[in-house]
Amino acid sequence: MNDVNDDVDRHGAERYDRQVDGHDGDELDLFESDEEAPAGKRKPRRRTILLAVALVVLIAGGWGAYYGAGVLLGVGGYGNYGGDGDSDVLVQIDNGATTRDIAEKLQADDVVRTVRAFLNASAGNTEVANVQPGYYVMKTHMSGDAAVTRLVAPASRVGNVQIKAGEQLDDTKNPDNSTKPGILSEIAAASCVTLNGDKKCVSADDLHKAAETADPAKLGLPDWAVPTVAKADPKHRLEGLIVSGVYDIRPGGDAVTTLRSMLSQSAAKLSTLPQTSQDTGLSPYQILTIASLIEREAITSDFTKVSRVIYNRLAQGIPMGDDSTINYVLDQPLLATSTADRNRPGPYNTYLNVGLTPTPISSPSQDALDAAQKPADGPWLFFVKCDKAGNSCFGVTQADQNANVDKAHAAGVF
Repeated sequence: MNDVNDDVDRHGAERYDRQVDGHDGDELDLFESDEEAPAGKRKPRRRTILLAVALVVLIAGGWGAYYGAGVLLGVGGYGNYGGDGDSDVLVQIDNGATTRDIAEKLQADDVVRTVRAFLNASAGNTEVANVQPGYYVMKTHMSGDAAVTRLVAPASRVGNVQIKAGEQLDDTKNPDNSTKPGILSEIAAASCVTLNGDKKCVSADDLHKAAETADPAKLGLPDWAVPTVAKADPKHRLEGLIVSGVYDIRPGGDAVTTLRSMLSQSAAKLSTLPQTSQDTGLSPYQILTIASLIEREAITSDFTKVSRVIYNRLAQGIPMGDDSTINYVLDQPLLATSTADRNRPGPYNTYLNVGLTPTPISSPSQDALDAAQKPADGPWLFFVKCDKAGNSCFGVTQADQNANVDKAHAAGVF
């Protein structure tokens, strides 16, 4: 009897296996449930398959819920913070940064929850593509939309300063006796930042002190400038070494760090000067000084001719006779000087002294630097501004100069 049952069970199991494997498929529903089947006919493998299918459905549903929660609530890699943010944070955007680079930076600083949150919010926004390198006050835990709106707002950018050609380190007096901020005052203003209600600035006085006392070798100066700067009058030793242009400084730093940042960026702008000045027979520092004189003495269209006058006078040992050098130490950028000022001895008096001034007298532009290295051809030894548009008249002799001065008087220039 046992042998018969064993044989039945064995054959039943074999038939069930064939059904599951695709054989005799029309026999799969022979019994409506396992309970109706005899002991040897129950189908444990079918139950396993049904359980596996149910598990897959549960997993898929759980992943969908996880994904949805991530999108809405900021869970996992698809998250997005909600609202306009919490605490102020200073973010630096590097030069050449792409929109993705910016998104990764904002995520690293915990401004946005994910890169995708910012990228989605900035899609099609041309202002984001035009974001300039520099420093921006953002907030932690911002939504992608809020981060985009704040980043492109002009008020968010801090630490940005534009140095104009012809400016000098110190403040100067305008003809109406009002004060024109100098480079150090402009840097001081750009150094300010308010984070979470706490405002930090470096003062112009502290910058002046750093400019006069800090070790020149540690200020980020070009190597060729360090020896001359070390020997120069402390008050003027850094003049001209912050050339015109746009600069970004990290707000809230100390005076030396802030000044070093400016000088290092300017040194990069001057990096090719040692090579390009080789054909002039002058040192890079002398070229910088000539460029500063050109900048203060003429308009751009006359730069190369004024440069030639300077070269000709240097070659013949004739004093420069530039009013701008006398006014430089007086901190007043006036067009003319008095007889008393011209007769007052001093290292910047180019009416009494032969040669260049000890230091530059202003921040030169690239045009002035180019003109200082490539003067126009000509025999001129004199020039004077002869119309109210700022154009200069050039002469070879003193008689030429006298006639040009009379022309300037007639035009109401003086």
